[in-house]
Amino acid sequence: MRTAIIGCGYVGAKLGAQLSKVGHEVYGIRRSSGADSTLKSFGIIPVHADITKPETLSRTPANFDWVVHCASSSGGTALDYRRTYVEGTRNLLAWLDATPPQKLVYTNSTSVYGQTDGSTVDETSQTEPASATGRILLQTEALLLEAARFRRTPTVLLRVAGIYGPERGYWLQQFLKGEPKIEGKGERLLNMVHRDDVAGGILAALRHGAPGQIYNLVDEEPVSQLVLFQWLADRLGRSLPASEASAVSSKRGMTHKRVSNQKLERELGYRFLYPTFREGFEAEIKRLGK
Repeated sequence: MRTAIIGCGYVGAKLGAQLSKVGHEVYGIRRSSGADSTLKSFGIIPVHADITKPETLSRTPANFDWVVHCASSSGGTALDYRRTYVEGTRNLLAWLDATPPQKLVYTNSTSVYGQTDGSTVDETSQTEPASATGRILLQTEALLLEAARFRRTPTVLLRVAGIYGPERGYWLQQFLKGEPKIEGKGERLLNMVHRDDVAGGILAALRHGAPGQIYNLVDEEPVSQLVLFQWLADRLGRSLPASEASAVSSKRGMTHKRVSNQKLERELGYRFLYPTFREGFEAEIKRLGK
C-alpha cells in the first residue's frame, strides 16, 4: 500500500516504521526537513509540505491508498487551532479530491468530551467542550464526517486520549522532576494511551475501521491522579506529591470523565500492548534506568 502520514512526528514516525517494515511505501509529510534523517532510517520517504499552505500540497502527488491525518497545531491558541485543523483539513480534503484514498484516518482528541462529573463516556456521548480549541476540534470532525458522507473520501475518526511513551508523558515527567501537585483530593480521572498503542490503533482503523465511524483510542483504565501518584511513589520509593488547595472545577477547561474504548476493541479487534498506565510507565522507568 502507498501511504501518506500527514504530520509524521512522534506517533506518525512509529506508525510509518511499522508500515515500512511490512512492505508499505510510506511518505512522511512534515513542515520542515529537521527529521528527514530519522524518517529515512525508519524506511519513510520524507516530503516537505504544510497543510495550512495549499500551494505546498499541490506540488505533491496525492495518489495514496491510505492517508493518516495526525498533523498538530504549531501553537495553542484558538487561531492556531483553526488554521491547522479547520483550514488545514479543508486544504487536505481538496488536495485528495482528484484521487481519493481507500481510507483516511484522522486522529482527534478525547478533549471534545467536556464532562466534569466522572461519568463514563463513549462515542455516542454528548460533546460540549468548554474550551474554544475543543470546539474547533469538533468542527474539524464535522468537516471529515461530511467528506465521508458526500465526497469520495472514506474517513475514520479516532478520538485519542493523552499520549505518553518514550521521552513523553506529562504526569510521569512531572513526577520524576519532583514537580507534580495533586489537585484537591486527587479524584480527577486521567485518560491516557501509550504512543505504540496509538500507532497500533491507527493501523487497526486503516484495516478495519468503517468510514464515517468514530472510535475512542484510550487504554483500559482511566485512573485518578491519586492512584497514579501512589503507584509511582511506591514504585520509585518516593513521597506522594503535595496537594494544591484549588478545586479541580475552578480550572478552565478541566474535565473529569471515564472514556470507554469498548467500541474500538469490539469493532476493530485491537488488543493493547500497554493495557494500563502501569505497563507503560514501567517500560519507561526501566528504559530510563530508574
